Amino acid sequence: MKQFMDQDFLLSTETAKTLFHEHAGKMPIIDYHCHINPEEIAKDRKFDNITQVWLGGDHYKWRQMRSNGVDERYITGDASDREKFQKWAETLEKAIGNPLYHWSHLELQRYFGYHGHLNGKTAEEVWNLCNAKLQEDGMSVRNLIRQSNVTLLCTTDDPADSLEWHKMIAEDETFDVQVLPAWRPDKAMNIEKPDYAEYLAKLGAAAGMEIKSFADLKAALKKRMGFFDGMGCKVSDHALEYVMYAPVSEAGVEELFAKRMQGTELTKEEVLQFKTAYMIFAGREYHRLGWAMQLHYGCKRDNNVFRYGQLGPDTGYDCIDNYAPSAQMADFLNALSAADELPKTIIYSLNPNDNAAIGTILGCFQDAGTIGKIQQGSAWWFNDHKSGMMEQMTSLANLGLLGNFIGMLTDSRSFLSYTRHEYFRRILCELIGGWVENGEYPADMEVLGNMAEDISYRNAVRYFGFEV
Repeated sequence: MKQFMDQDFLLSTETAKTLFHEHAGKMPIIDYHCHINPEEIAKDRKFDNITQVWLGGDHYKWRQMRSNGVDERYITGDASDREKFQKWAETLEKAIGNPLYHWSHLELQRYFGYHGHLNGKTAEEVWNLCNAKLQEDGMSVRNLIRQSNVTLLCTTDDPADSLEWHKMIAEDETFDVQVLPAWRPDKAMNIEKPDYAEYLAKLGAAAGMEIKSFADLKAALKKRMGFFDGMGCKVSDHALEYVMYAPVSEAGVEELFAKRMQGTELTKEEVLQFKTAYMIFAGREYHRLGWAMQLHYGCKRDNNVFRYGQLGPDTGYDCIDNYAPSAQMADFLNALSAADELPKTIIYSLNPNDNAAIGTILGCFQDAGTIGKIQQGSAWWFNDHKSGMMEQMTSLANLGLLGNFIGMLTDSRSFLSYTRHEYFRRILCELIGGWVENGEYPADMEVLGNMAEDISYRNAVRYFGFEV
């Protein structure tokens, strides 16, 4: 029997162990997509206790606590932090096979030096140990980033954002980790939302102009893109239910925009037409700027309407959507490619059934000028567990070039989530090691070591054009 989460955790072959310990595990981290608050980095926040680090805003954990029958008071309510931590500990001990079990214990090992296991009985011990550690200067936000060997991270930022915290961080010579903005313009696209006009007023104010037409909207967004580009932005991100392609003329989209500004609700087809025009415009601009376009889709959000009314969005009530047509994705990319305006694109679907479809789409739009121009993103959200990562990388290897894969991202709001990169790298090395030891690839450790290092770090540096 192997020891619980020892140095060879998830590594079952000698090749896998060598690849991780001598190559992948030593590489720095590029976190090109996360939801960390840049203000907390600028102010170098320190946390009072482990509950603030672990449970504040983490809907992954909230879902599991609800599955364990925990009252909402101990999840998002007014219970004390100690009470909330106890309920999480009692939940975690039942989470065998869940990535949260591994992530939580990797975080306890790497940041707090705790190699036991957290459950209801050990909660007091772990609570006291972690809280004492968090009072040390080395556990401030910036120092957590440093000790995680992060060289660069990209936050997720609205086009109307002032980016004041990014500017403050960039001007602070005492912190050498790059914190770059990433362009997240969903609010400018979601014309069906009831507060759309209010958002356009905010965006217009940021751009120094009024937005009265679709042409105005594009002009305002181009102004803000220029500002973001000047702040080092190299990547955009879109959260879509699915990738739509319902083309409409320029005059037609202007009519749709005017209709919505007059207070008339658009039909579903009209919304799709508007969003198609919006995304075609966005893709062209990303190509012009040299940015990468991330497309996250396949999620049905806020399914529990009662809880949504109480708690709002991003509180753990989303699920996988079964509607993500590959034909429309191909048509959308082709509309940009036909005019030689297709940017570097990373495709993520929340539905693992889409892996093969995405793999075949990639091969249709690669470009001789850019290695791996069209990427399948790492197993995302409900799929970033051992089997999900194995399936995503196996599918990518079967249908494309795994060696050009740009690897892992945290997609997290927590400063302790960098252990997810370690988790990913161990799984990557285990996958490759298995193929090698089964005689499916030669045991050329120079080639294999470079491949593991590339996927862990260097491919992302090259792909996005980061200067690190």
